[in-house]
Amino acid sequence: MTETLPGDVIVSLLQAASAEQEVDVDSLLADVPLSEQDTTRIRYEIRRLRATSERWRRRGQELAALFSSARELAQLRDVDELLGRLVERAHDLVGTDVTYLSEFDAKSRELRVRTTLGTVAPSFLGLRVPPGAGLASQVVEGRRPYWTSKYAAMTEAPHDSAIDAAVAAEGLVSLLGVPLLAGDEVIGVLFAANRVEHAFSPEEISLLSAFADHAAIVLQTARLLARTQDSADDARRAYGELARHVEAMERASDVHSDLTNLVLQGGQAPDVATALGRALRCDVTLRSPEHLDGPVADAVDRSRRSGRCTPASDGTHAVAVLAGPTLLGALLLEQGEVEFGPVELRTAERAAQITALLNLKQDAMFEAEQRVRDDLLADMLSDDPDRRANIATRAHARGIRLDELRSVVVISVPAELRREAVRALRRTGGPVGEHADRVVAITSYPDPATASALIHTAVRRAVRAPVLAVGAGIADATADLHTQVDAASACVRILPALGLNDTAVTTDEYLPYTALFGPGEARVTTYVRRVIGPVLDWDAKHAGKLLPTLAAYLGNRMSPVATARALHLHKNTVLQRLERTTELLGEEWQEPDRLFRITVAVRLATLAKSP
Repeated sequence: MTETLPGDVIVSLLQAASAEQEVDVDSLLADVPLSEQDTTRIRYEIRRLRATSERWRRRGQELAALFSSARELAQLRDVDELLGRLVERAHDLVGTDVTYLSEFDAKSRELRVRTTLGTVAPSFLGLRVPPGAGLASQVVEGRRPYWTSKYAAMTEAPHDSAIDAAVAAEGLVSLLGVPLLAGDEVIGVLFAANRVEHAFSPEEISLLSAFADHAAIVLQTARLLARTQDSADDARRAYGELARHVEAMERASDVHSDLTNLVLQGGQAPDVATALGRALRCDVTLRSPEHLDGPVADAVDRSRRSGRCTPASDGTHAVAVLAGPTLLGALLLEQGEVEFGPVELRTAERAAQITALLNLKQDAMFEAEQRVRDDLLADMLSDDPDRRANIATRAHARGIRLDELRSVVVISVPAELRREAVRALRRTGGPVGEHADRVVAITSYPDPATASALIHTAVRRAVRAPVLAVGAGIADATADLHTQVDAASACVRILPALGLNDTAVTTDEYLPYTALFGPGEARVTTYVRRVIGPVLDWDAKHAGKLLPTLAAYLGNRMSPVATARALHLHKNTVLQRLERTTELLGEEWQEPDRLFRITVAVRLATLAKSP
């Protein structure tokens, strides 16, 4: 090319090559004296330069968008939000139909679709890719991009039926996957997919790979920051727990010191509740066994079995005060300023032990006093005039005024529980003790029904077993006490035969029985012997069962069938026993007048045999 081109033509050609504006190259070169060969070369170079310029311009725009996205992502700290925004930006950069990200689990070697954009099938989110399956596994194992223009025809990676079904449901055809790498570690795979067949260009692969590299760094940083934040939160929680534990230990040390001083200085059990409440900054009360009821009583029962401080349904914490199997009371803790943790609960349990120790100490002193009172009660119930001499003076010395005592209650409990029953009745103020296998309590209540009911409740709550309590009024403790105790004892003996084993009554309520079976009443025995003596003798000699059979027969309207059913016997056995009864009592024993007297005698004999 020897011709010289005008300057404006050269400028126009450069503008055409830069693609900054559209220029008609053919018309521009038409007036320039150039050979056909030179013209063709110029046209080719201009097209090549224009394509290169266009590619670099597009590349610059993509890089600008890439760095802008990277800066935006770097400002996010929440991992879930970051994953969603990451997929959005990748979707905008590449412009495919669907973009999604799968997280890689290094332990299970599985990939799980975590975030998607552009999907329509609900089954796609959360899809799991097992190790070695699908395009995603190829990306993980090769640590480089992989793509396919037609997934259904892909042979480079093994197919999985679940993955194929999800891809088909979404209508995906072409897929490109690039790894998210943090150093040598794969943390996920970023996918761009189309619902049409598409061959991904090197520029698209390079752009998505560059974005994935930035995203991996940001995602890994966010994860590390999240872990650091979690670790910092754990450290703060641990420090707070340690500080609380140290504070609790200091409180426990203080209360232990206070409790030790209480023991050494002769403190009382209620002082323990005060010291415990002061240390734990809450309300603490000491309850006696007879004042435990409702949810608190249930909690104390659980504490009694476990030996631990136990919460009640009303929010109170209860710890039983025990001396061996004996319940001495309970400490009740109301939630206050300090939250009850393991240290506080153990402190309450130690306080209950100190309370029991102080109670036992107090009980030892009381036992000495009680022995004196037991002796006083025994003297009051004695027939020996010498033991009853000066009884009022001796009672007054013990703080008891005999002229104020108005009722006596005889209590029947199992032998092993009598001592605990006596302990429960110490607060009545009057003489209490054991007498003739019973517990006797003398009170100032003028109404014997009220006295027996209150004492039955107190003993029943303490021993947690059936209790019989029979009350009787007394006009003069020095004169008629012995008689009333005998009458109440006789009533106690008869009540089980009447089907009563756990109740509070008075002797007046069962006056006919106590009159018949009261002390010194021998006429009843004579009457019974005269009417049914042969039956009693037969049973004594042959270890027979005629009397109970006769009682059941009379109690079941003289029906052999009903009698047999009541005694769980065959009808013939009952008939044989009735025949034997006829032989002993005579053929006329079922005549009305004779039958009435026999019925009374059988009833009296049955009651007389009661314990």
